[in-house]
Amino acid sequence: MSAKFRKHLPEVVNARIARSKGPISRFLARHYRHFNSAALLDAAKGYDAHLKAGGKMLVTLAGAMSTAELGISLAEMIRRGKIHAIVCTGANLEEDMFNLVAHEYYERVPDYRNLTPGDEQALLDRHMNRVTDTCIPEKEAMRRIEEIVLGEWVAADRSGERCFPHEFMYRILRGGKLGKSFQIDRKNSWLLAACEKNLPIVVPGWEDSTLGNMFASHVITGVVKNVHTVRSGIEYMAELAGWYKKTARTLGTGEGSIGFFQIGGGIAGDFPICVVPMLHQDLRQTGIPLWGYFCQVSDSTTSYGSYSGAVPNEKITWGKLGASTPKFIVESDATIVAPLIFAWVLGE
Repeated sequence: MSAKFRKHLPEVVNARIARSKGPISRFLARHYRHFNSAALLDAAKGYDAHLKAGGKMLVTLAGAMSTAELGISLAEMIRRGKIHAIVCTGANLEEDMFNLVAHEYYERVPDYRNLTPGDEQALLDRHMNRVTDTCIPEKEAMRRIEEIVLGEWVAADRSGERCFPHEFMYRILRGGKLGKSFQIDRKNSWLLAACEKNLPIVVPGWEDSTLGNMFASHVITGVVKNVHTVRSGIEYMAELAGWYKKTARTLGTGEGSIGFFQIGGGIAGDFPICVVPMLHQDLRQTGIPLWGYFCQVSDSTTSYGSYSGAVPNEKITWGKLGASTPKFIVESDATIVAPLIFAWVLGE
């Protein structure tokens, strides 16, 4: 093959791009050439290109990414300005804080596939809540954070103040009540990194979380008088719409746009991506750009009626993405894929 044609081969192009990056990126450029590995590298290059063109990136977190300690790579992405907003489930919001203060009490169960019902009952009897191969200790993690956040809920309730779930978490972190008891390196907590940046966070369906259940119990018992002390998902959508419009205006008419990097599926992904068709179709606002980049990392294969398994092109029909929007899907375990994509973007 002539040098003229060889220089356009994907592996040659990728090696050239990775030359200025670190060893992880150079490894990806050399070995990740086909199937899901190629999709991973394409998505990483697309993310990189999106930011270099002046774009912003919203990242969504479904599943149990915080318990999987994705914060080790995600926090650095936040600190380095590679992520500009996060949408996550209530579980991911709270579980990063659980891990922050109780990591030494967690237990790993590598043979979780072989657990019997009796084994599971024994974990319950010890108040160890299992998430695949990891058990979260109820007393040291959940009840400890409940005690602290309850004080914030009650204070807000009595003063008539209303806050979003993530704002209560930010208050706790900024208040210093937990600072002396961190059990992981501060740099490995994505929530702490987000707090330090005052990053916009949206938590749809927060009620479906441990702290959401605890809040409901305190409303039922009357400890918290006003159920609206914690602001709702509808209010989150209104906040997200405002953020999207403001951010789009700051990007102007240049090449920059707002990208969408989705980890998993479900409400964490479906809720925020709908902000664009809502602005267009329900509010009938003009001049609102579509999402300018889309990537989904999920092990949910394409299936009938599944949002998590829907291919990106389906989103065109809903007014979420354009025909020319760069679209990527990596069908693999996000705990493997996301840190590698982040490493490429960070130049590692």
